[in-house]
Amino acid sequence: MTEPFSAEALQSLLRTDAVGRYVLHLPTVSSTMDAAREEAEGDAPHGMIVVADEQTRGQGRRGRRWVSPPGNLYVTIILRPDAPDAETLGIVAPLAVCEAVESATGLRCAIKWPNDVLVGERKVAGVLIDVHSSGERVDYALVGVGVNVHLDPAQHEEIRGIATSLAAESTVGAGLCARPGTREETVRERLLATLMNRFEALYTAARRDDGAYQAWRSRLETLGRQVQVQFGDHVEEGVAEDVDSEGNLLLRREDGSVITLSAGDVTLAPANP
Repeated sequence: MTEPFSAEALQSLLRTDAVGRYVLHLPTVSSTMDAAREEAEGDAPHGMIVVADEQTRGQGRRGRRWVSPPGNLYVTIILRPDAPDAETLGIVAPLAVCEAVESATGLRCAIKWPNDVLVGERKVAGVLIDVHSSGERVDYALVGVGVNVHLDPAQHEEIRGIATSLAAESTVGAGLCARPGTREETVRERLLATLMNRFEALYTAARRDDGAYQAWRSRLETLGRQVQVQFGDHVEEGVAEDVDSEGNLLLRREDGSVITLSAGDVTLAPANP
C-alpha cells in the first residue's frame, strides 16, 4: 500500500509563485496527461498540477506505454503560456528534471534528445509535452513527467534493458526512495517540490536569456554521436552535430548535408571507449 500523498507537505516545500500551487491528486488514473487535459479544457489555472500514485495507461512518446506502477512520480503541469514561452518547454522541462534528480540523489543526469533523462545510458525519467493552439494563440500546454523512483525494471520485460530507477542507481537514492508503504516515501513530495521549483525558475529565466538552453545543450548525450532518428515511417541516420536555440537537432548525413529535425525517436550508437 502506498503512503498517501500529502499536498500539505508539498506546499510547505514550494518556492514558486504559480507552479504546483493548485494540486489535483488522483490515487489511480489512466494517465495524468489525460486528467490534466480535461482540467485544462475547463478553467484550470496556470501552474496547476495533476499528480497520481499509479497510471493504468501511462503515456510515453509516440503513443507508447509508460510503465507506471505505484512507488514512482507521475505529474503533469498545466500551463497557459504565450507562444514564445511554449517553445522553451522542450528545453526547460528535461533540464528541470535533471537538476531535481541531482539535488535529491547526487546522481549525474544526462539528456538524450529530445527529452529523455538518463543515468548512465539508461532512462530514469521521461518528459511528454502537448501544446494546444488556436491559430497563433496557445490555449494551454501540458508538461508530463514520469520519474522512476523505486521501479524495478527487471520486473517489466519491455523496459528491462533500457530503464533504471533512482533507488537502483544510488545508495542515497535507495535510502531516500523507500519502498511503498513506508513513512520515508514522502520523498515524492520532496522530489516533486524540487522539480516544481526548478521548473518555474528555469521557465522564467528562459524568457530573459539563453542560460537554460546552454545548460540543456551541455547535458545532451546525443551530440557528436552517430544516431538513427525515426519519425513516422521515416528514418534518418548521421551524426548529431548540434542543436539550435529552439531545441531542434541538426543531423549531418553521410553525404555531408545537414537536416533540421524537430522531433523523433533517437537510437544512439555506442559511445567511443
